[in-house]
Amino acid sequence: MNEGDNMRKVIVMLMIVAITGTAIAQDLGNSRNIPAKNTPIVQYISPEGTRVGGEDISSALGIASLPYSDSGTTAGHINDYDAVCPYSGSTSPDVVYSYTPMTDLVLTVDLCGSDYDTKAYVIDEFLNVVGCNDDFYYDDSCGYYTSLAEATLTGGSTYYIVVDGYGGDFGNYQMYVTGDEPCLEVVIPAEAVAEGEPTMYDGYVDEYNSGCNGMMGNFLTIDWTNDEDGVAPYDGYAWLSGVSGWHLGPAGEQFRDTDWFIVTALNTGMMEVSVESLYPTYLFKLGPADCALADVELQANPVCGAPGVLSFPVTAGDVIWLWVGPTEFTGPVYEFPYYMTVSNNEFNTVSNEDMNWGQVKTLFK
Repeated sequence: MNEGDNMRKVIVMLMIVAITGTAIAQDLGNSRNIPAKNTPIVQYISPEGTRVGGEDISSALGIASLPYSDSGTTAGHINDYDAVCPYSGSTSPDVVYSYTPMTDLVLTVDLCGSDYDTKAYVIDEFLNVVGCNDDFYYDDSCGYYTSLAEATLTGGSTYYIVVDGYGGDFGNYQMYVTGDEPCLEVVIPAEAVAEGEPTMYDGYVDEYNSGCNGMMGNFLTIDWTNDEDGVAPYDGYAWLSGVSGWHLGPAGEQFRDTDWFIVTALNTGMMEVSVESLYPTYLFKLGPADCALADVELQANPVCGAPGVLSFPVTAGDVIWLWVGPTEFTGPVYEFPYYMTVSNNEFNTVSNEDMNWGQVKTLFK
C-alpha cells in the first residue's frame, strides 16, 4: 500500500467516526440563509471587436493537469453561453477553459474569491451541461452569490469549463479546479424498506417525515427488522432505502429535504445507526425529543460511499430522534439515494408509516 492509499484510508476512517458530545452547533433547518434573486441585475452589452483567447470552445484555454488555478476577468468578453441552474436569460460575458481527463473523475470548479455574482458550469463537446452552479457561497470570505460547480467526467472525453455570471453581471474571478476519484457505489439491498419520500420538484413543500421543519410535524417511525436469521452482521437490523436532496421554493428560495426518524430501543445496551450516501450528508442523533429544544448530540458525516456510523448506549424503551440531510444544497432540484441501518430497535411489522406530531407528543406525556 503506497502513501496515497494510506492517506485515503485515513480520510475514510476520519469520515466514519462519529463526533461525540452534546449540543454540537449545527443547523437542523431546511432552508438556506441566502436571499433569492428575481430578475437580471445588469443588461450587459457585448463589445465590438475580435474575440480573445478563452472566448468560446474553439479558443478555450487548455488545462493540462489538476489541481489548476487561474484568475482573470470576464469584462470585455462576449456572451457566448448560458446554463439554467436555476436562473435563465443571462446576458453576462463568459470565459471558457477546456480539460480532457485521462480517467473518470469528479471535477470541482470553485470560484471562491470572485468579486461579482458568478455562474459556473461544465459542458461536454456536444454542449450538454453536465454540472452547473449559480449560488454556492454567500459570505464575506468567498463572496456573495459566488459559485462552486461539480461534474462527473468520463476519461478521454473533452469538457469545457465556463466562467459566467448571473443576469448581466461580470467582473474579476478567481478559479480553482480539482479532480477526485469517483465515489464508491452505495449498494442498497432489495429488502430495504423504502422511506417513501415523494419525488421532489421546484416548488415542492416537504411535509413527508419533515419533523420539526414541517407544519404537520411528521416523523417516520423505524419499527421493523429485515433480518432475524441470526446471520451476522445484519441480524436484528432495520434496513431503510432513503431519498434526500433539495429543490427551489416558489420564490426561488433554496430548500433541502430533511428526514426525521423515531426509534425506540429494544434492549438495554448499544444502538448502532449507519448511513451510506454518495453525496455529503449529515447523520445526527438529536436530543431532547422536543422541537423547541432539540439539538445535535452525536454526528457522523457519510460521504462518497464511506458509511457514517453512530454507536451509543441506550436503555430499553428509550425513544431516539435521528436526522438525515445533505450538508450543502444549492441549485435546481436534485435527489440522491442513501442507505440507512438501525440496530436494537423495537419492531412489530415491516412498516414505514408516518407518525404525526400529535402522536409524537403522546410519547412524552
